[in-house]
Amino acid sequence: MSHLSVAKFGGTSVANYAAMTACAKIVLADPNTRVVVLSASAGVTNLLVALANGVDAQQREKLVGEVRQIQENILTELKDDSVVRPDIERLLASIESLSEAASLATSPALTDELISHGEMMSTRIFIEILRELNAQSTWLDVRSIVATNSHFGKAAPDDELTQKNSDNILKPLIDRGELVITQGFIGRDPNGKTTTLGRGGSDYSAALIAEVLHAKDVLIWTDVAGIYTTDPRIVPAAQRIDTMSFAEAAEMATFGAKVLHPATLLPAVRSNIPVYVGSSKAPQDGGTWVTRDPQPRPTFRAIALRRDQTLLTLSSLNMLHAQGFLANVFNILAKHKISVDTITTSEVSVALTLDKTGSASSGAELLSSELLTELSEVCTVKVDTGLSLVALIGNDLHISAGIAKRIFDALEQYNVRMISYGASTNNVCMLVQSGQADEVVRALHAELFEK
Repeated sequence: MSHLSVAKFGGTSVANYAAMTACAKIVLADPNTRVVVLSASAGVTNLLVALANGVDAQQREKLVGEVRQIQENILTELKDDSVVRPDIERLLASIESLSEAASLATSPALTDELISHGEMMSTRIFIEILRELNAQSTWLDVRSIVATNSHFGKAAPDDELTQKNSDNILKPLIDRGELVITQGFIGRDPNGKTTTLGRGGSDYSAALIAEVLHAKDVLIWTDVAGIYTTDPRIVPAAQRIDTMSFAEAAEMATFGAKVLHPATLLPAVRSNIPVYVGSSKAPQDGGTWVTRDPQPRPTFRAIALRRDQTLLTLSSLNMLHAQGFLANVFNILAKHKISVDTITTSEVSVALTLDKTGSASSGAELLSSELLTELSEVCTVKVDTGLSLVALIGNDLHISAGIAKRIFDALEQYNVRMISYGASTNNVCMLVQSGQADEVVRALHAELFEK
């Protein structure tokens, strides 16, 4: 096939029977789409994460009941659920069993195994919906394709083994002209255990599969018609961006835009695969193409917002004119598998925000007592919460005169807790109080995009 597309549908796109049917019609309307990657139905992953954290019997029964109801709502609308129902019942029984085990002792491996069930259920049901539309498709367990390491919660793919698996299993199906339905977000480690690629990893899965199949493009179908200059729920005047670069989209995703997962773009950039973002609810409305070098490339492209930020300020007089202090601090953070997002330094202090993109991560879990104890042995530690990171995305921001004036004129009445500017040509990051974050975004958008 000269043009092969990989399509991915997010949780809201497969939330219920009507939404799934709309997605199936999008797939069938495009003969180039030969692989479909699905997320779990909206709400399911959050419920499974809650179960994986370990809850008492009463709460467990309630949460499992909610998962069951989401599936039941779809099954009851099928014309005939006799084929798929036994599969769903088996998966629900597995969820109950794993949830009971989690109530006794939680583990990252158990968490990944449990939360992978959402995608397993949505893909089984999607096959039936396609069958109702008189279309044949093949269900494929993505764990037989995507090989990863054993970093549960945020596993890294083994590209070489994934390519080999694809050549042996997936490509022959495509060559026979089959329509393949598979799962996003999950993989398998060398010991055969289920892993996850981090929240939002279904996009990553789609791009990985597109890369190993040498696909022409990746179609990300979500609940919005493309990528906007900022979240339209915050700024109704936000404008859709028709085309943008990989670098711009990666910056947006990294700093909070929900449309794309940051790692999605890594395989796409490597293999120069265009990524399209459109609405499964209104495919006719168009969307955004993300490519290597679109034109024009304006100074200001978009504003992203990442809420619930943790700021760590580390101070020590030993840092003054000393060597090795930052290396020591970063060694401690690396030991505890903490990634740093933004950073600023002074003579005796370093302030940094933390990355929180694991499957079930939260700030509280990142800042373990062991981590804080180790850091306290080399410096004074101050933790600030209730903050949000506002990122202005654009091009050549570090060499454009007047950028800082326009930003700070717009933010004259707001306190900016921290600024990260100059390390990237594509962003200026500002840490602000969470209660003012939406106002800050609106003020910046009005100044930079609406005048």
